[in-house]
Amino acid sequence: MKFNRRDFLKMGGGAGAAIALGGGFWKWTQFPPAEKSNGPGVERWIPTVCGQCTGGCGTLVRVIDGWAVNIAGNPLHPVNRGTLCPKGIAGLQGLYDPDRIRTPLKRTGKRGEGRFQPITWDEALHLVSESLKDLRRKGEAHHLVVMGGRYRGLMRSLWDRFLKSFGSPNYIDNQFRWEEPPLEGLFLTQGIHSLPAYDIENAQYILSFGSGMLESPWSPVQMLKGYGHFRRGRPGIRGRLVQIESRLSFTGIKADEWIPVRPGTEGILALGIAHMIIKEGLYHKEFISGQTFGFESWTSPDGREHLGFKEFVLSEYEPTVVSKRTGVPIDQLIRLAREFSSNQPSLAIGYRDRPFHQMAVAVLNGLMGNIDVSGGVLIPRSIPYQSLPSFREDAIAQRGNSQKRIDEGNGISVNYPYLFARNTLSGKPYKPKILFLYYTNPLFSNPAPDLFSKAFQEIPLVVSFSPYMDDSAQFSDLILPDHTPLERWQDDPVFLNNGFPVLGIRQPVIPPLYQTKATGDFLLALARSLGGQIQKAFPWNDFKEVMMDSLKGIFEAKRGDTFGLQFDEAWTRLLQRGGWSVPSYKNFEEFSKLLLEKGGWWDPVYDFGERDRVFRTPSKKFEFYPQKWKKVRSFSPGELKDSSLLPHWEESKEAGNEKEYPFHLHVFRTMSLTGGRNANQPWLQAMAGQHLFEKWKTWVEINPGTAKRMSISDGDWVWVESPKGKVRVKARLYKGAMPDVVSIPFGQGHSSGGRWSKGVGQNPYRLIGDDLDPITGYPIHGTTRVKVYKT
Repeated sequence: MKFNRRDFLKMGGGAGAAIALGGGFWKWTQFPPAEKSNGPGVERWIPTVCGQCTGGCGTLVRVIDGWAVNIAGNPLHPVNRGTLCPKGIAGLQGLYDPDRIRTPLKRTGKRGEGRFQPITWDEALHLVSESLKDLRRKGEAHHLVVMGGRYRGLMRSLWDRFLKSFGSPNYIDNQFRWEEPPLEGLFLTQGIHSLPAYDIENAQYILSFGSGMLESPWSPVQMLKGYGHFRRGRPGIRGRLVQIESRLSFTGIKADEWIPVRPGTEGILALGIAHMIIKEGLYHKEFISGQTFGFESWTSPDGREHLGFKEFVLSEYEPTVVSKRTGVPIDQLIRLAREFSSNQPSLAIGYRDRPFHQMAVAVLNGLMGNIDVSGGVLIPRSIPYQSLPSFREDAIAQRGNSQKRIDEGNGISVNYPYLFARNTLSGKPYKPKILFLYYTNPLFSNPAPDLFSKAFQEIPLVVSFSPYMDDSAQFSDLILPDHTPLERWQDDPVFLNNGFPVLGIRQPVIPPLYQTKATGDFLLALARSLGGQIQKAFPWNDFKEVMMDSLKGIFEAKRGDTFGLQFDEAWTRLLQRGGWSVPSYKNFEEFSKLLLEKGGWWDPVYDFGERDRVFRTPSKKFEFYPQKWKKVRSFSPGELKDSSLLPHWEESKEAGNEKEYPFHLHVFRTMSLTGGRNANQPWLQAMAGQHLFEKWKTWVEINPGTAKRMSISDGDWVWVESPKGKVRVKARLYKGAMPDVVSIPFGQGHSSGGRWSKGVGQNPYRLIGDDLDPITGYPIHGTTRVKVYKT
């Protein structure tokens, strides 16, 4: 679709309106009008960390007479250097949400009815404590499950410690997103379970295989700043970005070239590119010969001959085969291979597809030797926290921790939330008795949410720590509301695109508005109530004390410094590379004070060449043949074939036949509604679909030619139906849609959450089936077919 200058200015005006609302500010922030007063006007700017997404941007919050009134970027924070996206500015609406949960609640009606009564924190602590004590008395400590979502830092250590001291192996991480970095591909090739850094600022050429790298998965601010440097920040060098995906996304719009492919075929296209690079001898021969395993065919110690990646990809993924599967012309495929190999350093970035499809993208970086080099894939060092003190498990905890996990996964992912839900329904190996939900909303944010709602019905006690009445909290028995990010202490470990580790400090900018409690503080109180070895495992008074004790490790590491200007960064880097450490503090008291004043700590040096950190595979090399995969899963002799272990592409079974359901469904995320976690903020609802000027409703993007054949006009209301269900959405004609693909944004369609999110729009995850990948235990991307017709 065409945009003229007037349309462009309208779009830009929307962002300005969100900032300059003038007299309408109080209406949209829902600042409690009864509390407003004409005070003395005492003003402070307090540094903290944005909690609107996982980007980790530093903020400065303007506080007047004890009320937070504005949020700006912290110019000292290295993630965003003073800039901030609209989500960060809208953080005030999360604080002043009129529908926030203001006190602990106990369910009085049936599950899901949303009928609760207020209780005190002492009553809540007693109820939870007695329920947990009853589990231990019955020898069922392992029936406690904690399901956590998108958070990081010491709260993860605290939950792990609580479960271990209590006697349960069941921490279930439920933060899977298809748009996330390809973690399983990294594990298979480098043996790493942590997130990688993609040094886009110093790359020359980027092939993005369906990764929304400039959108929601990572920090939009950091990625956009990095992209600006990639394109214009180096004299005489202009990086080139090629976006490969089935929908023209924001990243595709910003790219030099968009290459549309059939949904789910990004992996086979990567293998076709690898085929051409190898065939023409364009790969990095020194890296391949010295730092990789499994490229050439090889013989194992038992005398067995094994197929190498080179021979396999040359025989199986010829351009004619790949072109037929993907729809990408042969000459275009060959051009991509030559451009990727000739413009060094180059980067291939994928999304969290099926594991061996992820691996297909990862090996492009391996072929060019762009691992642990400037402009390549980097593995950041961890934050040097001081370890929490050891503790002794009692006999009940030892027995509980020795039990099987409920999710019983047999693959390379650490957590299997879908298997947890299925096993809860089947009772195998056992049913959970108590479930804690911490910053996760599985009844909304997971494909096939009905599976989780059925599982919840089987659990006697569900406890949510959400500050808001989200979809899963509404199904809970107890809601123990956490503080919002602007009211609590929290450490926020992140890293930059160039691999520098960063620790932001989130501190309260105002006292809690309501009778809420930091979940870390509740957990410590719960441990004291349980007594015995559990109490001894938690010797701290509150979470702030846990955090400050742990930060002593950073001080003692004598690396990096508290945040400063970019000149300070260059000076710190110069000194550290010369073997010197001259931080801006002399003792821990000064260090902790500067942390709070400046917003955090970082180490602006990346140590190249530390192979033990970069390659944790059995061979201590980049592996085309993943030996670690053989160790984490048991194979039958007939199943163990080299072709099943090498990077390969598997055609996934589709949900719905092509005749009845002619369209592929593509679900995408917008920059404003990050996975639905910001749907309770009207500023962001009002800019949900900037590229189409859509707001406050869900739409489906349809190719104009396809819509014309179906007699569907722009703005018509239509049904989108799959074998699993149907949703009513607004049809929008979009030239960035492939003819046989329709796309729906994710983020709306909540059954609860308050006036700004409840009943607004539709949740496309209700259309997706629950066919799981056998390796990861997650739904397979891009397999749902749908039909579209007028309402």
